[in-house]
Amino acid sequence: MPRPRKWRCVSSMPSVTYFKPAGIPMRVLEEICLSVDEAEALRLKDLEGLEQEQGAEKMGISRPTFQRILAAARKKVTDGLLNGKAIRIEGGSFELALRRFRCAQGHEWDVPFEAMLGGPPEACPSCDEPNPVPLRPPGPPCVRAQLTQDGSQPYR
Repeated sequence: MPRPRKWRCVSSMPSVTYFKPAGIPMRVLEEICLSVDEAEALRLKDLEGLEQEQGAEKMGISRPTFQRILAAARKKVTDGLLNGKAIRIEGGSFELALRRFRCAQGHEWDVPFEAMLGGPPEACPSCDEPNPVPLRPPGPPCVRAQLTQDGSQPYR
C-alpha cells in the first residue's frame, strides 16, 4: 500500500490560471495542465529566488520532493512555451496557508506564511482571546483541495 500523499502548503491561489499563445484559436491548441503546487514551486524558486531547501520548507515537503515538483513544472512550462501549447493551472493536493485571523473582540492580524507551517495561532496577540477565527483568503472558497487534473474532486 503506498504512503498517503502529503499536502503541500500554497500561499495563495494563482490569480491567472490560463495562458495561451496569441493568434492561435483554442480549438487547435494542445493544452498542458500545471498543478497548483507546481506553480507554487516555480513561484518560490524562480520568482522569489529561494533555495530549494527554503522552498521545500515553505511548502512543508522534503527537498527531493520539491526538486521533483520543480523539474516537472519547468518541463511543462518549457513544452508549452516552445511548442505553442496552452497552459492551464489547476489540480493537485494542496492547502492554502490561512494568514489573516480575527478574535472574538474584533482584532485582526496577519500571520507570516512561515509561522503557519507550525499551525494556526492559539490566541490573539492583542488581547489573548483564545481560538481566533481564520479569515478566508481571496479566491476560491476552499482551504484544502485535492483535485484531479481536470479540476474535479476524486471519488472518496
